[in-house]
Amino acid sequence: MSPLSEIQHDHRRLGRELELFDTDPLIGAGLPYWLPAGAVVRHEVEEYIRSVERRAGYQHVYSPVLGKRELYEISGHWSHYSEDMFPPMDLGAEQVVLRPSLCPTHALIYRSRAHSYRELPLRMAEIGGMYRSEMSGALGGLTRVRAITLNDAHIFCTLEQVADEAQSALKLIRDAYEALGIEAARIRLSLPGPGGKYVDKPEMWARATRMLREVLDASGLAYEEAEGEAAFYGPKIDVQIADPAGREATLSTVQIDFHQPEQFGLEYIGADGARHRPVMVHRSIVGSMERVMAHLIEQHGGAFPPWLAPLQVAVLPIGVAEADAAREFSELCLELGLRAEVLDAERGTLGARIREARLAPYQAVIGSREAAAGAVALRLRDGRKVEAMSVAEAGKRIGERVAARGSGLWDE
Repeated sequence: MSPLSEIQHDHRRLGRELELFDTDPLIGAGLPYWLPAGAVVRHEVEEYIRSVERRAGYQHVYSPVLGKRELYEISGHWSHYSEDMFPPMDLGAEQVVLRPSLCPTHALIYRSRAHSYRELPLRMAEIGGMYRSEMSGALGGLTRVRAITLNDAHIFCTLEQVADEAQSALKLIRDAYEALGIEAARIRLSLPGPGGKYVDKPEMWARATRMLREVLDASGLAYEEAEGEAAFYGPKIDVQIADPAGREATLSTVQIDFHQPEQFGLEYIGADGARHRPVMVHRSIVGSMERVMAHLIEQHGGAFPPWLAPLQVAVLPIGVAEADAAREFSELCLELGLRAEVLDAERGTLGARIREARLAPYQAVIGSREAAAGAVALRLRDGRKVEAMSVAEAGKRIGERVAARGSGLWDE
C-alpha cells in the first residue's frame, strides 16, 4: 500500500471525517467518545458478538469496573501489573482501583455459587470496560487507549475439557473474522520471557504451554512462538492483525490459566463427590471494541458492509413532488429494521446528493415514474444500478442482504 493510501485509510482521519468518533482535551488523551454513526457500527459489532456467543452456549454478565485493591492483590495484578494500573483511590478505610482486566471479577462471580461437574464447561461472557494507565506517548487513535471495552469471556472447565474449549474459541474467532472482513496477519504463541514479571510456577507454565501447542497443532494453523509476550499468569494464543502501514497489533486471544482458579480457591464437585479445581480458559473473539473498530474503519475505508453501515439506505427523491413517496419508503425501511434517511431535493442536485450518500450501500432514487408505480430505482454503492422494483420488494431484498451479514451488496 502506498503512503498516500495509508493516510487515506488512517482510522484517525476517517473517524473524524465520517463523524464516527472524536476526542476532547477536557476528557483527556486516550479517552475517545463515539458519535452517532460510529456508535451504530460499534453496536452492530457488539450485538453480532453477543449473538454468536449465545449460540455457542455463553451466559452474559455485567460486572463493576471498580474493585478493592485487595481483589487485585489476590489475582496477582497488583504485584505483576500495577505499573499499568491507575493509582488506587481512597474510599474511607478502603482503597479501590479501576480494573485492568475482567477475569478477577468473573472468578468471583463463579465462586459466588456452588458448581457441579455437570455444569461444566461454564462459559461466562461480557463486553465490559477496563482501564490501563498508558503513557501519553504510547496512545494512538483507537488502537491504544486508556478506557477499553473488551469482548471478554472466561470458560470454567475440567482439565479434560480444556482442549475442546480452546479449539472452539479459535473457531469462533475464525468465523467472526470472516463475517467482519478481517484478515489475520499471523498467529502467535506468546510465551514468558526473562525477568520477574511472571508468576513463578514453572510446572504450571510448562503444562499450559504444552496444552496450547497441542491445540494449535491440532487446528492446523501455522504459528510462531514469541518470548516475553505472555500474560503474567500464563501463555496465550494471540491473533495478530496489521494496519495499512504494516504495524501489528494483537486483536484476539485464547489463554489457559491455572493460576487464578488457585488464587481464588475455585472449585466444583466432581462425579466422585470430591472437590476439584477448574481450569480457566480466557478468550476474546475480537479483542477490544476500540481496536476492532479501528481495524474495521481502515479495512473498509469507511465503506462498511451493508449490515455495519451507519446509513444503509439513502432515499433520494428527484424533486419535491416525490417527497411523500420517499418518506413512505424510508418509513417502510425503518419498520424492517433498516437504517434509512431521506436526502430531499432541498439538499442539492440529485448528483450532489448521490455523492453525499456515496458510502451508503443502497441509494433508492424515486422519480415521478417510480412514485406513480409505488417503486424505487436502486443504485448500489459500487455504481451498479438495479432494475426498478416495488417498494415492498426492494425493502425485502435489502433486508435479506443485511440480515445475511455478508459483504456482498446484492444477490447476483
